[in-house]
Amino acid sequence: MENPPSGVCYTTRRIVGLFQIGPCAGAETMPRNSHQRSFFFRVFRFGFRFAALVALAVLACNAWVILSTLSRIYSDADAIDFRPVGLVLGTSKKVAPNVPNPHFDTRLEAAAALFKAGKVRHLLVSGHEEPQYYSEPRDMKERLLSLGVPANAITEDASGARTLDSVVRAKRIFGLDQLTIISDDFHVARALFLARSEGLDALAFTGKPVALHDSKRARGREYLARVKAVLDIYVLHTAPVLAEEPRKILVQGLSE
Repeated sequence: MENPPSGVCYTTRRIVGLFQIGPCAGAETMPRNSHQRSFFFRVFRFGFRFAALVALAVLACNAWVILSTLSRIYSDADAIDFRPVGLVLGTSKKVAPNVPNPHFDTRLEAAAALFKAGKVRHLLVSGHEEPQYYSEPRDMKERLLSLGVPANAITEDASGARTLDSVVRAKRIFGLDQLTIISDDFHVARALFLARSEGLDALAFTGKPVALHDSKRARGREYLARVKAVLDIYVLHTAPVLAEEPRKILVQGLSE
């Protein structure tokens, strides 16, 4: 069969697929790998939609945590109400052998300032420890002593490896119903969110914010940590570390 004259092609295209009646000189034919391209396009489209949903969930969780706690966060010691005990959330003293951790300094200086302002009368320092290597609560206590806080106004909690542990233990182990959480500006919202889920009457106090170039990694991780907090409370029902018997904090100057 002879080819149709030049320019004549009996083809129906872009209507119900690709159909061609007879050979047509110069006409395009369907690539053999079109099905593969179609498959990869569907995978890409699914991946894009899934990523968009994840991003939306992260934004929603962060907005919930931040906006629901914003009114209970203070940076001025004169403005915050009195609470008998301040919960200082732990962090390591150094980020490298000879490099101080600015978050450690900020938290402990804020705690000492709040104590000296008379807005708390006792400090519960809660953090993680590896007895052979380091102890966050011990380092925190030593720094507070150097800042003028008396030893009888400090209690150590070495089982506060996570913010969840520190907050829940403040109530279930140390018997607190009211407290002020002391930590970084980007951290306290999550701690307050956890405290509210535990039924604690909590406020938060922040010190001077750490410069962005020294805190960008911690701030970035906090976006995912807030999502984890929501999951811990409402989905995973994550259990805190409660291995020991309750022990009440004795606050000097308060009547029983």
